[in-house]
Amino acid sequence: MTCTLLLDLDDTLLTNNIETFLPAYLKALGKYLAKFIPPDRLARELMQATRAMVNNQNPVYSLEEVFDTHFYPAVGFSKEVLQEPITHFYEVEFPKLAHLTSPRQEAIHLVQTALDQGWQVVIATNPLFPRRAIEHRLQWAGLKVECVPFRWITSYETMHFAKPNPAYYAEILGRLGWPQDPVVMIGNSLEEDILPAAVIGIPTFWLDETDATLPSTVVPGSAKGNLAQAERWFSRMPQHHDPCPLTPEAILANLISTPAVFDGMKRDLQPGECNRKPEPDEWCFTEIICHLRDADLEVNLPRLSHILAQENAFISAVNTDEWSATRNYCEEDLELALHGFAAARIELVHQLEKLSDHDWNRQVRHAIFGPTSLLELMRFITTHDRSHIQQAIQTLASVRSTGI
Repeated sequence: MTCTLLLDLDDTLLTNNIETFLPAYLKALGKYLAKFIPPDRLARELMQATRAMVNNQNPVYSLEEVFDTHFYPAVGFSKEVLQEPITHFYEVEFPKLAHLTSPRQEAIHLVQTALDQGWQVVIATNPLFPRRAIEHRLQWAGLKVECVPFRWITSYETMHFAKPNPAYYAEILGRLGWPQDPVVMIGNSLEEDILPAAVIGIPTFWLDETDATLPSTVVPGSAKGNLAQAERWFSRMPQHHDPCPLTPEAILANLISTPAVFDGMKRDLQPGECNRKPEPDEWCFTEIICHLRDADLEVNLPRLSHILAQENAFISAVNTDEWSATRNYCEEDLELALHGFAAARIELVHQLEKLSDHDWNRQVRHAIFGPTSLLELMRFITTHDRSHIQQAIQTLASVRSTGI
């Protein structure tokens, strides 16, 4: 069994008062880029672009792409012009902010304990910074990435959603292949770390030593306290994890995260990998995307309309697996297929977001599952998504290991 520990960074692993750090960071960046952009304008547009990242709901735009779309046109310079000085800033000037932070020995011990117990450790920091800035802060925390085998580090290059969006946590789990073993989250922010992780069923530990009580919405088994207590807590976590509670909020987060997970995998592909099959009768990466796209377009969206239009609607079974061969999915353009899937999924989520509690609980008669509800039917889609995410990960691993 391989358990997964998600860890926030600032004021969790590293003492870093954002009210002190952020103004100093903006001042340093503004001074460094002053020959291009007036510092006050830089700060204003940087914060605007950051808000755009936080609010992003498009699963095929990385946060870096969202930032670029808003920031560079607003300051009047192309990314090509500013990329070199910004990169140099993060290499040379950003490390000078280390004195505003301090490491936490208990955090270093907690990470080492988790690794010693065989856990995979993920740095689940709000991915609003470039990877290099996050690596520096980890180094300040005494956790250099060259020395600590983190399983994943979220950054704006690789993520599509940010805290406090629950889809951020769903995207992480998707990139990990939706682990079946326990997953827990430790963080200091109730709004960004604890509540959104709880939405998708992750037990949480709130780093808080005040008299505040845990909200009733957290997952059973969650707790609060200091880092030493957090270490004892995750060492005795239960052996079960429900990746998608039966709530609209969990289902919506899971649904919108799936295209983002596949977009992240697509960006890591080598030339030709998307059309390679482990075995002749198995699907390639492109076929999986096309299957999910057409399932949304021709099954899930029409079913939703049918259920909303008719009380106790009957839903027939559809064999979508045969479409891969009959429609020659393997020859389709991956980029177009992925964007088609994302567009269909965005529409599905948009329709679901408008539903009342009554609509979510509408009763349905399914040809295979029997009596069920719209809520349960939508959770079936998330289960279907997870199986194909795992299939895609296994497919690419097989293709890469055999050189097919």
